[in-house]
Amino acid sequence: MTHSLKLTLQASAVLLASVFTTACNRADDPGLEYAPEMYESIPYDPLRQINANTVNPMGINERTPAVGTVARGKANYYTHIAKDDVATAETTLRNPFPYTKENLEEGKVLYSRNCQHCHGEQGDGQGPVGAKFKGVPNYSAGAYKTMNDGHIYHVIQWGRNRMMPHGSQVNPEERWKIAMYVRALQLGKGPDGLADMVKAGGASANVPTADSTMTSGQVKENPTKAGSDKASETPGQGDKANNGTAI
Repeated sequence: MTHSLKLTLQASAVLLASVFTTACNRADDPGLEYAPEMYESIPYDPLRQINANTVNPMGINERTPAVGTVARGKANYYTHIAKDDVATAETTLRNPFPYTKENLEEGKVLYSRNCQHCHGEQGDGQGPVGAKFKGVPNYSAGAYKTMNDGHIYHVIQWGRNRMMPHGSQVNPEERWKIAMYVRALQLGKGPDGLADMVKAGGASANVPTADSTMTSGQVKENPTKAGSDKASETPGQGDKANNGTAI
């Protein structure tokens, strides 16, 4: 009897071990999860979908924005000007940032990261890529030295000719600051134009016929600052956090 019981227990142990081994080796069996609420949030997470959502339409956690709405702080992210309508952009877009040394220097850094490989350090179109493929303009020559901020901003966003769009790579604030630095390069002095731009009080240091935000012949009220677009005080940034404070 004792020998029979021992054999039975051994057989059971072998069978149980084989079951566990087989279960662990099955690709379609995730096994048991202890305290799953510690891993899977009970509240709905808009960026994670585990099971069908029984409350929201289509069973998804993330809700689509209301029709006609714009995310807070993103009003200026897209200007709604056709990508091939640079003429409208240069007459209607206004740079909301002042021509300060800080903004120009930040524009220089952004330019070196996103533009210099084609347009060159001097803004003469002789960057490593520009020298190879040719056709990259010289900012201080011809009509290019009179491009205003709105024109440059629009081309950065949507591209032009062989230049591809960079709107997904640099946000609106960064585009405006790059445009500021391009205005400094229009002076034909390369990076040294930045100091001249700051010393002279902004874009007014550039060619007299090309105001930073207006077309030729228009008068600017404050030559030390660009115009103001009231749609958003911090385009592309959103509002500052208010954690821990009453709203």
